[in-house]
Amino acid sequence: MLRGFYTAASGMMAQQRRQEVLSNNMTNAQTPGYKQDQAPLRAFPELLIQRMENRELPTQNETNIPTRTEIGSINTGTYVHEAIPDFSQSSLRETGVSTDMAIVQGETPDENGAVFFSVQNGEGEERYTRNGNFTVDGEGFLTTNHGFYVLDNEGNPIQTDGQEFDVTENGVLNVGEEAIPLDLAYSADPNELTKNGQDVYELDGDADPLADARATAGLQFNIQQNHLENSNVDPAQTMVQMMQAYRAFESSQKAVQAYDQSMDKAVNQIARLR
Repeated sequence: MLRGFYTAASGMMAQQRRQEVLSNNMTNAQTPGYKQDQAPLRAFPELLIQRMENRELPTQNETNIPTRTEIGSINTGTYVHEAIPDFSQSSLRETGVSTDMAIVQGETPDENGAVFFSVQNGEGEERYTRNGNFTVDGEGFLTTNHGFYVLDNEGNPIQTDGQEFDVTENGVLNVGEEAIPLDLAYSADPNELTKNGQDVYELDGDADPLADARATAGLQFNIQQNHLENSNVDPAQTMVQMMQAYRAFESSQKAVQAYDQSMDKAVNQIARLR
């Protein structure tokens, strides 16, 4: 009975975690360049149940020996192992703002590869983002909407001196007579990146540095100025998934209540001394 109780409880916990991931996706449905998280459910290892019993032998002089009879397998619950980002390309939205940029990916040498803008956070650490909703700060530096510096291909913050600029499809800023290439990074396996908040990703500690997008053979992409990449969250589909998670949580909750009532009867009624 206790095994079933914990199995149902694990289902509740898994659906609660899934609901949190879906709620975060829904919250960021309007965030430019946001990549939705997926929360696949996994089962704990199956157990093979066997019944132990003594087999009676025909000769009474011989001692009975224990035997095992297989009953079958049982699952011990489910869980959400991790939230996996979906880096698929989303649609573009024209804004008419010259500091807005969007990455448009074409063919990639790796099936799941992705291109990112390189930025520098407040601690001077390199981070990566798909949110091209940039602006120019009071000192003339090109920054993200969270104040992180956008980097050039030499790893330095981009200084615009407050001037108007154009961006080529290859990601080069033409500021006056100066051409400044954006630092565009390519990851063959973007699942090595982890979300760090404020629309940026960071590399796991043991992962190799990201490659130069322009130098990656077979990679096709371009930069669209005056555009932003939309979030790839589908609000309608996410609402349906949230309702499914709620119903599954409710079913597991009823199972827990049923086990609780059975345990109450076993302890307080069946086992009562008369």
